[in-house]
Amino acid sequence: MTSDPALILTEQVNDAPSRKARTTLLRRLIDVVAMPSSRIPPQDRSMAGDILLEMLFDAEEEDRAFCARRLIPTHEAPRRVLRYLGLCSIETAAPLLEQNPSFDDSDINFILRRSTPMHAEAVARRKTLSPSVCDTLVQLGHVPAIREMLASRRSFISETAMDDLMEISRDNTDLCPLLIDREEMTPNHAMTMFWWSGEEERRKILMKYSADRSELIDICGDVFAIAAAEGWSDPVARKTLQLIERRQRNRAAVERSQYDSLEEAIEDAEKRGLNRDSAQEIGHLAGIKPVTAAKILTDPGGEALAVLCKGTGLKRHYLMRLWAALKRPTEIGPGVLHPHYERIREIYEMMSVAKAQTTLRYWNWSLSTSFRENPNDALSADEEASREYSSSRRTARLVFGARGKD
Repeated sequence: MTSDPALILTEQVNDAPSRKARTTLLRRLIDVVAMPSSRIPPQDRSMAGDILLEMLFDAEEEDRAFCARRLIPTHEAPRRVLRYLGLCSIETAAPLLEQNPSFDDSDINFILRRSTPMHAEAVARRKTLSPSVCDTLVQLGHVPAIREMLASRRSFISETAMDDLMEISRDNTDLCPLLIDREEMTPNHAMTMFWWSGEEERRKILMKYSADRSELIDICGDVFAIAAAEGWSDPVARKTLQLIERRQRNRAAVERSQYDSLEEAIEDAEKRGLNRDSAQEIGHLAGIKPVTAAKILTDPGGEALAVLCKGTGLKRHYLMRLWAALKRPTEIGPGVLHPHYERIREIYEMMSVAKAQTTLRYWNWSLSTSFRENPNDALSADEEASREYSSSRRTARLVFGARGKD
């Protein structure tokens, strides 16, 4: 056996490596970086963090998990260490991602873009989620994480993220109840989401997000005379004023219709059954475009029918007649209303004429503004430039099935 001390040390390391020193050193370094700022200079913490990170690269997963748990309450932990641990296995990373207060938005977004959907779910359970982090969660599109984010009352969602969430909710309708209660929800989001929401969400949308346009009508009222003097030659002004106008029915349509009134058209549809021609007549006399009329009359929920009837000033019994024209049952027995029809009638009763008119006009404006027979047709340069900002174009694109950005 050699007596050279250096050779003796080498032989011991090669023959029987011990991890006791490594484990002890690792835990001492963890203690150092976890110290409060009152006990350690930032320079010392930073150096200890660099050494600790190098040791974590070669550590066992249980040691990384121990380090992550130890650093959960630490406000001053080295960020490089936190980012590395946040990218470790979900068992190691989840408690840290959910609870550690030291992460800033750049740290969280860095981790989200390089980790698994389960890491995203852990992030979504953080006490507070900034608009930047919410943007990233939405962009990643992992629905369970989005569901966690929406359920949190301390998540703050940007308008652009809400735009994207409308598209995601189109194929994940279980998100609609969570979205409808968000403070960030706007009327244009709600009126778009209406078309794929459940019955309770639809009722909330119509009661909470319908407007009466009173201020718009008062402030823009004199523009009608100006547009009339110009012969309604400006298509942009004409279309915008149609949204604002107080009167709903198209009086000029009566002169070109085989019917003397909207009521007469509905009576005839009840007798003969609703077909394509009678549906177009009803829409024309109601002052809405064919595409809007078709969407309302074929909507299986029926809430849009209540809006149509109330907004056009039809009496309640015409709602029943239109419902019957669509071959939908109004009663389940003599004098006993069918539950589905009864629910639709309640919406008719609850909505004011002014709010029903606004809702109907908004749908007509948004659904017809950029409706395309073939949603996959190429867009012009101007259409491409405006679709990112236009709520009406986004509504038409989502409602009629052309989803996603080209």
